[in-house]
Amino acid sequence: MKILALRWLKFNLVGAMGIGIQLGCLAVLSGVLHLHYLAATALAVEAAVLHNFVWHQRFTWKDRQDESRRGVPLRLLRFHLGNGLISIFGNMTIMAALVGGLGIRHLIAANAISIAVCSAANFAASEWFVFRTRNGQSVGAFPPLPNETPKQETSV
Repeated sequence: MKILALRWLKFNLVGAMGIGIQLGCLAVLSGVLHLHYLAATALAVEAAVLHNFVWHQRFTWKDRQDESRRGVPLRLLRFHLGNGLISIFGNMTIMAALVGGLGIRHLIAANAISIAVCSAANFAASEWFVFRTRNGQSVGAFPPLPNETPKQETSV
């Protein structure tokens, strides 16, 4: 459980940087470029998703590296299918409810609420779907993906 708690802390550190990316992009896209708030939200979320993937790959889940030729692209695809979908649809839905439905005019505050709501689901998707080990043994929640052969464990 200690490893999971440490990983949660790392996840939140990376997430804090991603929040800065997302909110900064949202401010520029909506305030400077005058994009519609939902289009600006989707683009800002995608920028944060890509940023977070790189940092999670190299920092949060660095112990679960798969540097094979197909490993990183497949993991990026899983990250988009998990975290990306949670983040984009979650943020779009919550932003539409807060801004469009409730009339909240402060986009940054509304988006910060959206991010907080999606955070736990994103951690779960990362831990048990995106960055699981090739042999499915990270927590035992998912078996290996098709076309993935289990890696032999070596002792040191």
